Amino acid sequence: MILIIAEKPDQGKTLASVFKSKKHSDYIEIFPNEIFTEGAYVTWAIGHLCQLVPPEKYQPQWKKWTLDNLPIIPSQFEYEVTKDKAKQFSIIKKLSGNPQVTGVIHAGDAGREGELIIRNVLRLANCKKPMRRLWISSLTPNSIREGFKNLLNENDTRNLYFEAYTRACADWVVGMNASRLYSLLLQKQGFSDVFSVGRVQTPTLALIVKREREIENFKSEPFWEVQAKFNIDGKKYAGKWQKDGETRVQSKELAEKIALFCKDKPARVSEVLAETKEFLPPMLYNLSALQAEANKRFKFPPKKTLDVLQKLYQKGNVSYPRSDSRFVTKGEAEAFPDILKKLSGINDYQAFFPLPITSIIENKRYVNDKKVTDHYAIIPTEQVPNVEKLPPDERILYDLIVTSLIAAHYNKAIAEYTTVTTMVDGRASFISKGKVQIEEGWRKVLHSKEKDNEPALPQLSEGEQGKTASVEVKESQTQPPKRYTEGQLITLMKTAGKHIEDKELEKILSKTEGLGTEATRAGIITMLKDRLYIEVNKNLVYATAKAKILIDAIGEQILASPEMTGKWEQKLKEISEGTASPKHFMEQTNKMVLHLISSSVTHSEEWEFSEEVRETFTPGKKKQKSFTKLGSCKKCDGQVIDKGSFYGCNNYKKNKCDFTLSKKILGKAITQKNIKMLLAEGSTETIEGFKNKDKTFNARLAWDEKEGKLSFLFEGKSSVQAAAKK
Repeated sequence: MILIIAEKPDQGKTLASVFKSKKHSDYIEIFPNEIFTEGAYVTWAIGHLCQLVPPEKYQPQWKKWTLDNLPIIPSQFEYEVTKDKAKQFSIIKKLSGNPQVTGVIHAGDAGREGELIIRNVLRLANCKKPMRRLWISSLTPNSIREGFKNLLNENDTRNLYFEAYTRACADWVVGMNASRLYSLLLQKQGFSDVFSVGRVQTPTLALIVKREREIENFKSEPFWEVQAKFNIDGKKYAGKWQKDGETRVQSKELAEKIALFCKDKPARVSEVLAETKEFLPPMLYNLSALQAEANKRFKFPPKKTLDVLQKLYQKGNVSYPRSDSRFVTKGEAEAFPDILKKLSGINDYQAFFPLPITSIIENKRYVNDKKVTDHYAIIPTEQVPNVEKLPPDERILYDLIVTSLIAAHYNKAIAEYTTVTTMVDGRASFISKGKVQIEEGWRKVLHSKEKDNEPALPQLSEGEQGKTASVEVKESQTQPPKRYTEGQLITLMKTAGKHIEDKELEKILSKTEGLGTEATRAGIITMLKDRLYIEVNKNLVYATAKAKILIDAIGEQILASPEMTGKWEQKLKEISEGTASPKHFMEQTNKMVLHLISSSVTHSEEWEFSEEVRETFTPGKKKQKSFTKLGSCKKCDGQVIDKGSFYGCNNYKKNKCDFTLSKKILGKAITQKNIKMLLAEGSTETIEGFKNKDKTFNARLAWDEKEGKLSFLFEGKSSVQAAAKK
């Protein structure tokens, strides 16, 4: 009798479903068959059944958060069963100890995390029976049967377990020490909160804060463009004045002079350049690419994409979700014709068939055995569902995966890009750009949702003449860097090597997985939200004051840089390949932690934080019971307090007073200091950098008693101009 241990209940049931079986209260019994001649038991973990024990289990004094207790470095790491999963652990232990059970099949997810979960359970259960490994990339009946027929030996994945175990222990040491260190040091600076620090989450947060600061420090500058409309023998088109390829004019006066010169002047086509560009179909999806696309098109948070994808995987409709590869093997490509034949019968996809390319098995853009490591790209399996019955979110993701495979069987898209130079009165040069789609190719399947900013131009030839029909000056403002979306954060984490100046380290990150792994990135972003380091509003990511405080404190420490992650990932990869020692890796990690503690304690005396950051910092939710009173309410006898995301009256529960003030107005954070001035004196100090559409201005905020709302008070003007009510 064999014991099969899956990672999750649904997976265990799916594995058993391809055999004749009987359900018991705590496990499933598979009857004897050609693969399991003596039958088998199937049970499961519930994700992580075990966890590293807390510090106080090693030494009782480590429970107290003090600098004197640092560093916290156990001589030998220990795992324990998670309390709320003790029942399931006891079931596995009982079955593994059954004298009838002669061997174990590890059927956790085929990846480092799955490797760790099941092996840890077997270690704690003290199971010494022979183990083999099920390693499959989809949960279809055929894949399951083939997987059980071709089990791996225990030592085939042992190094992967060593890597996962070492990664968990190293992350524990860094997180436990650095989180306590910075929480305690920042507490001395007046910031009473828990500041969680981690090997992956902190460099990711540093990149977010860097972008936040770029936006805050950006000074918008005006510029002007001269735009003209031409009529060349009845052919009409528009163009922008340009000099050496630059269309922006730095002064209004010059722009108006150019416009005046060009008015009603003759125009001549001086140059027509046409360039044909070819666009190959997109590559197949890995998890990061799918998360980015689902966020861009449907605003799915990365974690939601992974959760929905996991459901499709457990139903057997798509391949393994946590894949980092965008290629498939020839073996998988051989199955594509049969899968596509089934998909062609679905109404949503009938218009795409017959396919222009019947097989891509020889196309190395998609099929490359050398570029497939643990898992191949995310593809639909032969188990095609009734898409009409899929839940909406599952149908959206399934459609993305299906259409990516269909598009791979289409020809390249071809477009012609035209650049026309028009001379006005022989002196002023205007440039016009246009695009014509020559061959639609794969774009028939994957319609671009982006606006086409280059419409088609009329057919023009060099030397043609006409006139300038109209000319105008358009004023614009330079724009700050755009905020990251959640989907862009996934891409940013995966390509963090681009933020490293050291070329060798950049190579390391490009060979490994950037910041985090396919399996953990969505969880890291969720963690940053849960720990109040970032806020996501309309899919845009904002760094909180808490995030800025931590990153300012960490400064140039290696914890905030991708360099550390690059070196760690390289060494961990070497552990999984059997070429590096886990013991040596932990020794280096411990040295780094010791240096971090001594260096941070020494430099903490020099930490400086802006008044705005101090004023806008709000402790964690559990510490918001006592509120700072900022001044008297303008509507009742209550007090205005900081309520976290806004300022408001403390009498709301008592008399429903709805007096509130926003913490951010036209892009500027409004500090507690300014709120106190507003409530006590009627106006704030002058605040610089309000942004209204394309304009930036400075003003004081004042309370208009008559109108009962905030107003802007401009210097040198006697009247108060109404502000947008927040």
